[in-house]
Amino acid sequence: MQTLTAFDNVLLECRSLFEAKTKDYGTSWRVFRLPSLTDQLYIKACRIRNIEQKGYHRVSEGVRPEWVAMINYAIMALIQLELGECSEEALSLDKALGYYDQQVAHNRDLLANKNHDYGEAWREMRPTSLTDMVLVKLLRIKQIESNRGQAEVSEGVEGGYRDILNYAVFALIRLDGDPHSPNQSL
Repeated sequence: MQTLTAFDNVLLECRSLFEAKTKDYGTSWRVFRLPSLTDQLYIKACRIRNIEQKGYHRVSEGVRPEWVAMINYAIMALIQLELGECSEEALSLDKALGYYDQQVAHNRDLLANKNHDYGEAWREMRPTSLTDMVLVKLLRIKQIESNRGQAEVSEGVEGGYRDILNYAVFALIRLDGDPHSPNQSL
């Protein structure tokens, strides 16, 4: 399946950056509480939306690095959900990459299942809708966090982080010129 191959390629790039930053900084991100990771995702999504609306950016980096960062922040959040928040515990590079790979594998399976059911509808979406979907998911996560993690009928924060990860993958596939999407540009 071409989408899964594209997913794998995007995640190889993101993992490579995660690995390099872990070598530089260790796992200092383990200090983040989940709302802080949500806020990191939020500012990345807001920057993308501002660039989309204004049509230009003043900082040299465009939107691509922001989508990559969102993937890595979403994976960090999923790891934090699994391990629990921690103020000092460092992970070795191998352990951090192992947890990263577990989350990627879980999301890859989720993407395959959803793509089957939705018929790859994301390929027909307007690229700016991916940004809006991420922002909606983040606002929902923030509300659940304000409710101390309690949700009556929603999927909860884990599902939100997983959807954000996959929307960011879709955005990068589109940015990279996906030949299967009718509207390739973002």
